[in-house]
Amino acid sequence: MSPAEIKDLYKVLGVSESSTKDVIDKAFRRLAIKHHPDKNKGNKRAEERFKEINEAHQILSDNEKRRQYDFMRKNPYGAMHGFDAEGFGAGPQGFKFNGEDFGNIFGGLGGLGDVFDFFNTSQRKSSRRGMSRPLRGEDVVISATIPFRMAAEGGKHAVTFSRTETCQSCSGTGAERGSKTTKCPRCEGTGTILVSQGAFGVSRPCPDCMGTGTRITHPCRECRGKGKVQTPRSITVKIPAGIKDGQKIRLAGEGEAGQNGGPNGDLFIQVNVEHDAVLRREGDIIHSSADIDLATAMRGGKVNVGTLQGTITLKIPPGTQSGTVFKIKGRGIRFTKGRVGDHYVTVKVRIPKNLNAEQQRLFESFAASLR
Repeated sequence: MSPAEIKDLYKVLGVSESSTKDVIDKAFRRLAIKHHPDKNKGNKRAEERFKEINEAHQILSDNEKRRQYDFMRKNPYGAMHGFDAEGFGAGPQGFKFNGEDFGNIFGGLGGLGDVFDFFNTSQRKSSRRGMSRPLRGEDVVISATIPFRMAAEGGKHAVTFSRTETCQSCSGTGAERGSKTTKCPRCEGTGTILVSQGAFGVSRPCPDCMGTGTRITHPCRECRGKGKVQTPRSITVKIPAGIKDGQKIRLAGEGEAGQNGGPNGDLFIQVNVEHDAVLRREGDIIHSSADIDLATAMRGGKVNVGTLQGTITLKIPPGTQSGTVFKIKGRGIRFTKGRVGDHYVTVKVRIPKNLNAEQQRLFESFAASLR
């Protein structure tokens, strides 16, 4: 049992855990007047509320009862889980937990026993609700490697994966069609069993029925009684333009099947972008390099540059230095919302090697003319 299942007596009176006895008494008197049966004749809800207020006040206004109640709220698994309000703690030694002596914790506590009745009833109801309430299926996470240019411009990519789906043969019941299920004898249909841990008990899903509360006499031959089957699935995914390496695409409802009519989980596809031999991406910008010879760098000229949108001719002005970066506007990443990045080209000048004698003479003459 979790602390969330424990009746909050402080909340019943509308006070905080640190409230003094005077504050608790004042809150009780105010609520008692408001919900008194004499002022709410025929109102069953007011009558129940009045009883609830009285029980809370009986415990919280008594220092010893309040101390024991506070302890039990902080130690719900040890102090209450799965035990009966009438019998637990009885005996000459009374009740001890973590060295704390509470004597016969239920003897003479009046309303505190009712609180335990609430705990046990709440637990039983919660167990039964847990068996039948719809549960969302698990998410599936896979990875997909796509080409550099598809990530930049968008496109479609086929992915294949395996997911758990509801068995169509038995409609997810796990039982052969026409057969009947019986109440699990081990957990008596609750779906949970009490496992002893020292002096206390902790609730666990029943291993015989896997928490369903039922036993299948004739398991489905298709799913072998599991109610689900592992099924391969292939779908085509739309890749948005501008997606980055490592980003995920979510496809709602393409994950594992839900339980008890619950919705399917989602499919998450982590995108891995391949490297391109020519182009490199930084944010919205595409980078590449272009080699030009010494003559083009000195006299000017043209060079072909490959972009995402095709090859263009870049004009090189005279005197271009190696390492000069040219901006080609609107030739970068094209995003789905119409935004377009740019393309930057870094020029690298090729310096000739192994000049022959004549070339060496001419170059020296040229170099001397520049002095």
